[in-house]
Amino acid sequence: MHRMVIVSLLAGIFATVSYSRGMQDTRNVVDEFKGKSHEGIVSEIDRRGVKLQIAIENLTRDFNMGTIVRSANAFGVRRVHVIGRRQWNKRGAMMTDKYLHVYYHESVSSFVAAVKPKVIVAVDNVPGSTDIRGVARDDDAILVFGAEGPGLSDELLASADHTVSIPQRGSTRSLNVGVAAGIALWEWLRQDI
Repeated sequence: MHRMVIVSLLAGIFATVSYSRGMQDTRNVVDEFKGKSHEGIVSEIDRRGVKLQIAIENLTRDFNMGTIVRSANAFGVRRVHVIGRRQWNKRGAMMTDKYLHVYYHESVSSFVAAVKPKVIVAVDNVPGSTDIRGVARDDDAILVFGAEGPGLSDELLASADHTVSIPQRGSTRSLNVGVAAGIALWEWLRQDI
């Protein structure tokens, strides 16, 4: 943990020094943040971010987690919860996780205990789910995504306050979870964007 923080701080310092010397800031940040320190970027996006949080049930070390985290960053989500395995493929996140607050929970029960009384919204196309377009949105909710293939566990679905799905018209059983997360985030936040 400390090594990650030090590496992240050093990367931010190097980028700031390099930028001030006329070198290009190559970090994956929008132009307004080029040349700013890591802490300065986090502080600014914390200030203007949204209350919505996300959680990912990491039972299979899904390669889509990076995509979900990157999308969360793009939509202004500030807090990401990883339930289950701590190890995940961060390559798809393109270092955007460094600007988020990531929390790890060993189990569904420890996740629920840590986040309640927030509203937990499971995103999965299971029987009994509600069309996401028809659900009243709680700004302070947590959208929870499962792994590609198995989706969310029965324990997580039972712990959720609501289960929503994205309507489909084609023949496929489901969307890729990384794509579904992007759509769900957009739909949940589109009135604020």
